[in-house]
Amino acid sequence: MRTRPHFLIAAAIVTLTIMARPAVPRADAAPSPQIVVQNFMFTPTSLKIKAGSTVTWINKDDEPHTVFSDKGLFRSGALDTNEQFSYKFDQPGTYRYVCTIHPRMLGTIVVE
Repeated sequence: MRTRPHFLIAAAIVTLTIMARPAVPRADAAPSPQIVVQNFMFTPTSLKIKAGSTVTWINKDDEPHTVFSDKGLFRSGALDTNEQFSYKFDQPGTYRYVCTIHPRMLGTIVVE
């Protein structure tokens, strides 16, 4: 049985087209929770998430800030402008944190 060259070329084009398509994020994939550090505040100051979620803090101030758990579970270094710190919360509970440079900056993560 003889294969037609046109069929092989068409099959190759279809295969290459499918492979070249960019990956589309799943519709059910929720974005990673973020906390913005700006104006000497954590925003939002309180965040409710599901266990297994990773929270990312992003410093948008011109001053350095830290993210420090009151129970010592996590601690960032000094975050300069546009730097980030992330932590994955595996266990349910309430987690309080503070900026050690500016102790009036407080926040809470509630993990369900």
